[in-house]
Amino acid sequence: MANPKPASPWPLRWDLLLRYRLIEVISLWEGRLTTNHLMRAFGIGRQQASKDINTYLAEHGPDNLVYDRFLKGYKPTTTFDPKFTRGVADEYLHMMHTREDLACRFEELAVRELNTEVLLPPARDLRPNILRPILQACREQKRVEIEYASLANPEPEYRVIQPHTVVHSGYRWHVRAWCEKNSDFRDFVLSRISDEPEIVLPAEKTAADDAAWQTEVAIKLVPDPRLSEAQQQLVARDYGMENGTLTITTRGALVSYILQQLRVDPSTAKSPPEAQQIVVSNTQETDPWLLTNMPLR
Repeated sequence: MANPKPASPWPLRWDLLLRYRLIEVISLWEGRLTTNHLMRAFGIGRQQASKDINTYLAEHGPDNLVYDRFLKGYKPTTTFDPKFTRGVADEYLHMMHTREDLACRFEELAVRELNTEVLLPPARDLRPNILRPILQACREQKRVEIEYASLANPEPEYRVIQPHTVVHSGYRWHVRAWCEKNSDFRDFVLSRISDEPEIVLPAEKTAADDAAWQTEVAIKLVPDPRLSEAQQQLVARDYGMENGTLTITTRGALVSYILQQLRVDPSTAKSPPEAQQIVVSNTQETDPWLLTNMPLR
């Protein structure tokens, strides 16, 4: 059999890809790109930063930017077509998060931009000596011995789990694993593991056996019907809804975490509609997957 052809090499170096992405994100979302942005972000000189912008314009996005003498920088054209990004606000938010994280850790770095501020959630306890063996067990499909404390049993107890996936819910880290004590798949919060996990025998349960992980669930969110028509239209625009509905498809095991991220509490039907603003319209499909209907972890 003939040997397969080697994959075509990626045409750009990684550092150039990151610079081009910053060019697009800054120009699109802040409306003004200068060489200073590249100089501060990558520690390069003005000549190199100018070369990067000119190369981007010459080889990748010739119609994306135009120099504005009044702004003293480049601004996006009305026909801006991103080549290295998706052109969504989350990319700008991610960049701001990175800036804020670096600025908090390295105060001497001038990475913050004016007129923007990002609130970072408090860091949850997660130790490398906990995460490393858990990830290794996931990769190698092994059992892990741990000492674990839960809300049901706050005193650490011995457990044997068979993990398959580490998840960050937006607020905390947990691992999805088969619990040999309870004979079902559960979520184990990594900060509640008190000892260093010990990898032992091969696992028998995998992600393919986890029904809640394999089941696809569509969460349908709509403006709270108790709001006025004008208020509902405003909320729909806030969330980018189509025909008054935002559909988020996820795994059954992650439904509760998605709703927690969105601050949607199905039990607050009696609270003022202005407080939550959106509700789940297909609760019959989502309720069975809520953590309130599952055993405590």
